[in-house]
Amino acid sequence: MKKIAGLLAVLILISACQTKREKSIGMAVEFMNHAACAYVAREKGWFKKEGLRLSAYESYVTGMALASAMVREDIQIAYMCLIPAINVYANAQIPIKILAGTHKYGYGLAVNPNKIKNINDLQKRGLNIGCVREGGAVDVLLHKAMDKYHLNKAKVLKNIRRMNPPKQILAIKSGKLDAAFLPEQWATMAEDYGFKMLLTAKDVWPRMQGSVLVIKDDLLKKRPDIAKKLIAATEKSTAWINANPIQAMNIVSKQMQSTKGVLFPAKAAKLAGKLEINSKVLSRSMNRMDYTGNISSEIIQSTIDYMAKLGYIKKSFKAEEILYDKI
Repeated sequence: MKKIAGLLAVLILISACQTKREKSIGMAVEFMNHAACAYVAREKGWFKKEGLRLSAYESYVTGMALASAMVREDIQIAYMCLIPAINVYANAQIPIKILAGTHKYGYGLAVNPNKIKNINDLQKRGLNIGCVREGGAVDVLLHKAMDKYHLNKAKVLKNIRRMNPPKQILAIKSGKLDAAFLPEQWATMAEDYGFKMLLTAKDVWPRMQGSVLVIKDDLLKKRPDIAKKLIAATEKSTAWINANPIQAMNIVSKQMQSTKGVLFPAKAAKLAGKLEINSKVLSRSMNRMDYTGNISSEIIQSTIDYMAKLGYIKKSFKAEEILYDKI
């Protein structure tokens, strides 16, 4: 009997360990206040209260870097910009579902007001305009701006200098850029170095979906309960951010300071470590976004179609393919 009892105890322990491993999930977020709801939910312990165990919690300086990380098996959930999420699904062919939105807008064009007075000035010869690489969210916004304001694309693109957000800020600081298309909080940071916000995403792309919460299909199929828990934690966090903007900003600021040194990719992380993201910048930046979990299939579809038009994905597809059917 003692041997049987001992064997049962071992089996129960193994079963418990397996259950724990099954519940452990890898999460990735962007090192921006785009992911404010994830930062707040983690700080408040709302992921844990929902029974979610995070085996990994990694921050990425750019959405494209995070998109690349999604190929790893251990990263199963992400708070990321919509456009890189579409790239993950269409180009990397990683089956994912969008569970919820996290914010609208979150991008801007900051300029040296001594050199650029209006949007048409971007066509001037000899300018240096910073932007993330082709296919990134801000790059797509750049194309939207060129379309909306009927700019000569050849002239504008000739002035574009491709670099990640922290590198753009350092280039602005050293006087090497005349304008920059940037995601928040980086866009607002440019103002601290004498730049002026010429346009925000709200000016260029009405109802633009900024970031989203995504989950890999295989995890969703194995553990459908996780979707409900993630959505609940995200909705609770988003509501709290809107009701407590100052406290939310303080949490985001704290999370960003503590995350330094464990950012990816390493080169961008090194650059980000040279910059101070202060509370005033975060406050102004967060006020430029609409934190909401609401998501429009119409906007998702128009974004997919526009990316296909630009050639950033091979062909368009139905938004329903990537949207969680409970949205």
